[in-house]
Amino acid sequence: MTDIKFGTDGWRAVVGEDFNKENVELVTRAIGKYVFDNYGIYKTIIIGYDARNMADVFSLQCAEILKELGFKVLYSDKVVPTPVLAYNAKHLDACAVMFTASHNPPQYLGIKFIPDYAGPATKEITDEIVSNLGCEFSSSVRGKLMYSDFSNCYFRRIDELIDFEKIKNMTKTHILFDGLYSASIGYFDKLLSSHDIKFDSIHMFHDPNFGGGMPEPKPQYMQEAISYVKFHNSPMPLEKDNKEEYKSRISDKNGGLYVAFANDGDADRYGVINEKGEYVTPNEIMGILLFHLKKNKGYEGCLVKTVAGSLLLDIVAQKLNIKVVETPVGFKYVGEAMRKYNPIIGGEDSGGLSIQGHIPEKDGILANLLILEAMAYEDKTLCELQKELHDFAGCEFINTRIDKKLENSDEVKIAINKFKSTDKIAGMNVIKKDDKDGIKLYLDDNRSWILVRLSGTEPLLRIYIESDTCEKIDKISTDVK
Repeated sequence: MTDIKFGTDGWRAVVGEDFNKENVELVTRAIGKYVFDNYGIYKTIIIGYDARNMADVFSLQCAEILKELGFKVLYSDKVVPTPVLAYNAKHLDACAVMFTASHNPPQYLGIKFIPDYAGPATKEITDEIVSNLGCEFSSSVRGKLMYSDFSNCYFRRIDELIDFEKIKNMTKTHILFDGLYSASIGYFDKLLSSHDIKFDSIHMFHDPNFGGGMPEPKPQYMQEAISYVKFHNSPMPLEKDNKEEYKSRISDKNGGLYVAFANDGDADRYGVINEKGEYVTPNEIMGILLFHLKKNKGYEGCLVKTVAGSLLLDIVAQKLNIKVVETPVGFKYVGEAMRKYNPIIGGEDSGGLSIQGHIPEKDGILANLLILEAMAYEDKTLCELQKELHDFAGCEFINTRIDKKLENSDEVKIAINKFKSTDKIAGMNVIKKDDKDGIKLYLDDNRSWILVRLSGTEPLLRIYIESDTCEKIDKISTDVK
């Protein structure tokens, strides 16, 4: 039996290698036993898949096995985003199995188990599933398998959360949706279309190879969207005036500027490009949305962020008199805290968030819509919202990350222990150490920190650095290296 392990967001492996028919059956039966032991045979199981290679084939295999074991199985009749399936788990009081490898390279596929609380499975749950590998159980119940469309109840919930009329009446903004070949195609665009909100789009088909790139809404994979925004938002030089080209660069709303939105492979993460063609960091997005939800929509509660989240969020929350709850890195920890504290917003710096009243699972579709809503309520461009956020905080922060590939666990221990014993970096004293996830060192300028931790999905040592100037970042990075 292959060494199957569940990381921060399920089990992932390369299709045709470890991700094969035999191992999918092993994991499926282990999940079935978990559901049987903890909920009983009459617990409904819903199954979905994203646009990855063989995801439809392996997910149907999973559905057939669970039906044979005696469960009632609802199987998605099309590609479905993870947050859509997760919301249906909550809505239907069901457990869910999602076939996705999220933002990982195209050759990967994965299985994610979502309990009926609609958030990532905790370590206790995935440990039990792993312990079930190779174990059998039986029931006398006759199972059944039915195809389902999981989109409609999700759309109804989003209609309750988002003020689409406000978005429709925006005058400063044009929308570009970069489908990025992901599962959000047919969902984000349909929500806009159903409310008569105009938008442009690119990469609007499902491609298992993701256009030769990665299914990740980061600047390096959104270059066409960035070029589109820059081209349409830039003024036409008079000496190169071309009437036809000029017409192609203006639209029916006078003065509107483009912003671009995308999602990762299974649409649980988001990517946003502002009017200047610049990537807006998830930390900025969370700060803008925290401000918007409290000021414009009256949300009350705390903020949940990971230990890798920016000090920007702590400063904004403090000024808004909002408590901050900090978790280890990984949305399963954020989701767990969301279930416990019912925060205004919970999220992480890698591009996942959710809000109060929704689900304790990342929802990249909702995140993009919330940004549009914030712009509509304030009647401001995204660049203007970013500036207001930084002015409110009184500073800007710069983040970088160094990834070091490791050969074995001894290297991890050596690196972590070296940082634990460090008292000075780049001429600044370490004034506080936090070991909830690896080791985080806070420096005495009160604007800089270093976090060193092992990746939950790859054999990498991740070193996060934040400060308020490029000069400090360079000095800290040099010392760290």
